[in-house]
Amino acid sequence: MNKTELVAAMASKADISKKDAEKALKAFTDTVGAQLKKGDKIQLVGFGTFEVAKRAAREGRNPQTGATMKIAASKAPKFKPGKALKDLVNKK
Repeated sequence: MNKTELVAAMASKADISKKDAEKALKAFTDTVGAQLKKGDKIQLVGFGTFEVAKRAAREGRNPQTGATMKIAASKAPKFKPGKALKDLVNKK
């Protein structure tokens, strides 16, 4: 499912226009991004948790040459699904 299909599904499910659904989706993604940038965690009970994972600096290897290289420390967004979402996906 791509963004256009997601917006159409949200509009249909919530009985709103596609334009309003797209605004809501953009507001959600912008807000999640802004909060993660600040280092905050977002918990949606039953759905999951968005948080920032810190990766330490480490040494890696170039797969083509085998030469060692330094990989800088970084932060990465992370999503951990909640129990209700896991149960929904695994339901037979």
